[in-house]
Amino acid sequence: MLNWFGNSSSFCDRVDRRDFLRVGALSAGGLTLPGLLKAEAAPGAAPTGKSIINIILSGGPTHMDTFDLKPEAPKEFRGEFLPTQTNVPGFEFCEHMPILATMADRLTAIRSIVGMNNEHTNVQSDTGWSARSLDSLGGRPSIGAVMSKFGGPAQETLHGTAPTFVDLTGSTRPGFLGQVYAGYRPDSTGRQNLTLNQSVSEARLNNRRELLSGFDRLRRDIDSSGMMTALDSFAERAVGMITSGEVARALDLRLEDPRTLDRYGYPTDRDAQQFITARRLVSAGVRCVSFSIGGWDTHSNNFKSLSEKLPRLDRAMSALIQDLEVRGQLDDTIIMMSGEFGRTPRVNATAGRDHWPRAAFFFLAGGGFRHGQYIGSTNRLGEYAQDRPVHLQHVFMTVYKQLGIDPNGFFLTDPNGRPQFLVDQREVISELV
Repeated sequence: MLNWFGNSSSFCDRVDRRDFLRVGALSAGGLTLPGLLKAEAAPGAAPTGKSIINIILSGGPTHMDTFDLKPEAPKEFRGEFLPTQTNVPGFEFCEHMPILATMADRLTAIRSIVGMNNEHTNVQSDTGWSARSLDSLGGRPSIGAVMSKFGGPAQETLHGTAPTFVDLTGSTRPGFLGQVYAGYRPDSTGRQNLTLNQSVSEARLNNRRELLSGFDRLRRDIDSSGMMTALDSFAERAVGMITSGEVARALDLRLEDPRTLDRYGYPTDRDAQQFITARRLVSAGVRCVSFSIGGWDTHSNNFKSLSEKLPRLDRAMSALIQDLEVRGQLDDTIIMMSGEFGRTPRVNATAGRDHWPRAAFFFLAGGGFRHGQYIGSTNRLGEYAQDRPVHLQHVFMTVYKQLGIDPNGFFLTDPNGRPQFLVDQREVISELV
């Protein structure tokens, strides 16, 4: 935060402060915006230009009623939905995703995910690890936090004014890396951070920056390490992020063509706005956007619920893929979609499916991967991975490699000073690359 001292005041946390003239407020965990941008430029950063949209289906979606239907299984296993053929021979989706079925050549469904735990949390879909892993140290960092650590600033075409990681879930965590690598959350306070205080014009801001520059001139002149110059550049990026307005405009759906909003299903489907916002943020230079969609914990009325949710997901996801493709961004944007676990193959007494971590799916599109395929499948009753088991961490390994972050070569240092690999299961999914 760029601050100039004003009148003293005290807040409810009992910490005395000053009433600052504010140009945007504090970022995640009290880190100033220049500090956040400085953290993204840590040693070892090697930006590749590829971005991620990570979609988390909170509650745990059923694998058997989405991408791995079992029409030949007994009714108590196969459920009520029928498969529909996609435009890839032998690749079938649920009948409630007909639009995506026509685009199967641009996506991959991994139907044999293993290595998941019975945990009602977004952590597995966001890190590739159990929520319990290194929990005493803060847990494992999200993929967005890792990108902030190694990924470097945003696209040079936008002068590096966008944050690397934007968290729309409100629940991703930087883990043991600490709040310095937490995602920017555009909540009510966060949105205000992106605009100039009404009492501050851009001209006035420039005048005050010149005043601060004068205060620091002596230190800068005697600094032989170049640190002051570096700090100046981080402050410039912070000011640029506010004054450019790119991120603020990306978050304002009123600026989107109403016909585009309708293609996603918005405003009828409120979840659709997250798909649109994610695409707009990536176009503004953000390199990782995470968001979640709830309502997948279908212990009862599974088929009634999914007959409403799947068509909405089908519409929004297909629109996202099409929009990125039209804009020439699909090959440079990895779309990930997964849940907490699969669901029981046998339908229960309340027409629902319960938790089932032994089998799950993972959906991928874009990112320059080889698509138009399904990988693996479960046995005839959907109980366990029978063909080509793929560990959850293999997905993250493959995605990191595609970003230019090699988990075999990079590791993180935890608060105890011990090296921690990004993933333990370091096998690339050869079908994708």
